[in-house]
Amino acid sequence: MSNLVEVENLWVRFPTRTGIFDAVRGISFSLGKERLGIVGESGSGKSMTGRALLRLIRKPGMVSADRMQVLEHDLLTISEKDMRALRGRDISMVMQDPKFSLNPVMTVGQQIAEALLTHTRLNRGKTRERVLEMLEAVAIRDPERVHDAYPHELSGGMGQRVMIAMMLIADPKILIADEPTSALDVSVQIQVLEIMDKLVRERGMGLIFISHDLRLVSNFCDRILIMYGGRIVETCAAGALEDAQHPYTRGLLNSMPRLDMPERRLETLNRDPEWRNAPSVSGML
Repeated sequence: MSNLVEVENLWVRFPTRTGIFDAVRGISFSLGKERLGIVGESGSGKSMTGRALLRLIRKPGMVSADRMQVLEHDLLTISEKDMRALRGRDISMVMQDPKFSLNPVMTVGQQIAEALLTHTRLNRGKTRERVLEMLEAVAIRDPERVHDAYPHELSGGMGQRVMIAMMLIADPKILIADEPTSALDVSVQIQVLEIMDKLVRERGMGLIFISHDLRLVSNFCDRILIMYGGRIVETCAAGALEDAQHPYTRGLLNSMPRLDMPERRLETLNRDPEWRNAPSVSGML
């Protein structure tokens, strides 16, 4: 299986008053036609990794890598004009909260159509037809009503479905989902994940699923990268998560409640500064 994404020695840095802060520290990974989970606490560098792949790190942020390739495109040398064409057409990103990602003064239909017309030339009738088809694909029951609605008229779950529709309307090969269910209740989370899973499988896409919820990712993804302090500390198959070896991964697992093994007192996650520099652990893949 040829890889859709290849990343080698990726660094994301930001200047501060006290020196350079390394948000992502020399990570390497690949993505095939699979569901790849990236898990870690807030500040671990997982969202910065996704934004770096879309070249959305703006100055004074600095991005460097030995290799960063999406499909046949070298992201280290591609022009900004070509990168704008690449976003949406080949790689898209679903942001965390639709309340802050959707334009409040444009209707849902206008925003999805804008994402489509950036990469295609269709007349008004064909554009509306494609948008309605995409809204149906993300399980919105009344696409005509939602098409003409504004973001504030939608629930959180419906807004997240609209975001997914917008990011998939141009048929990208790669989707990055950054905490797409964190603001939703459990029942709506499951619905959104089922929609994403169905679309990714039907279209033969690669998915990078960014989350802080280790068990959610283990149930949804094929492979998991565990990030701590800007580094990948462990890589394992989702089905082998319980056999994870790194103490940080074990600590994340043990600090989460389980219905099948209730505990009166959960463990506290202890962090070792040496984890920031120790070599990563590769579990069963």
